[in-house]
Amino acid sequence: MCLIVFRWQPASEFPLVLSANRDEFHARPAEAMGWWKDQPALLAGRDLQAGGTWLGVSREGRIATVTNFRDNVPAVREQSRGDIVTGFASASLSPAEYLSSLDGDRYAGFSALASDGRELAYHSNRSRATRKLPPGLYGLSNAALDTPWSKLVRSRARLDELLLAGQPTLDSLLELMTDRSPASDDELADPDLPFEIDRALSPPFIVMPDYGTRCSTALICRSDGHIEIAERRFDAEGEVTGESRFVFVAPAWLS
Repeated sequence: MCLIVFRWQPASEFPLVLSANRDEFHARPAEAMGWWKDQPALLAGRDLQAGGTWLGVSREGRIATVTNFRDNVPAVREQSRGDIVTGFASASLSPAEYLSSLDGDRYAGFSALASDGRELAYHSNRSRATRKLPPGLYGLSNAALDTPWSKLVRSRARLDELLLAGQPTLDSLLELMTDRSPASDDELADPDLPFEIDRALSPPFIVMPDYGTRCSTALICRSDGHIEIAERRFDAEGEVTGESRFVFVAPAWLS
């Protein structure tokens, strides 16, 4: 994933509400969200090039997602970052224990989130620190948690407004991620990039010929154990090409 906004509020009717966009090269093959045949307890889309995923949910309710980290550190690719998500889905460790156990040197730069319904943890191999997150509203893009990039700040504020207005729905969370307005020139995130590329990458929803938002994901975890999740997929023009929705009861989220 390349932009994730979420609220973690474990003592509420909606312990976790999340909305995200996955940005990737259009030529990189991927499989739509579904239950994996070779890992039947995992619900996720699949990167067919490296075999992992960017966001996944297990039948028990273990949830993880990963973003890459935009920096100038040479990439190390001994292991796919997508394996972080699939590994957590089948692990028995707590989120913080699992993320702390990762050998960060085996991966290119990443930030990861993981939850088992009891805690939500964050880890990046750039800071080497694992944090159990307190209740709150957060955003994650291609930098450290809550780095105030324009698209993150804007999308996090929109999520806050949506939640204050009433109960979240999958449709409202998907709509939240459709913002294609670029940042203003003085809000651009990466001075090392050419101006036009930096500007093209600045909206929450990216439309470029070779690279852009490939899918949006909405996730709602309820205190009665129900998990609702939707994935909406797009082509290089930003047009919808398909959508998948799932609802199931996960023991981890029963309060």
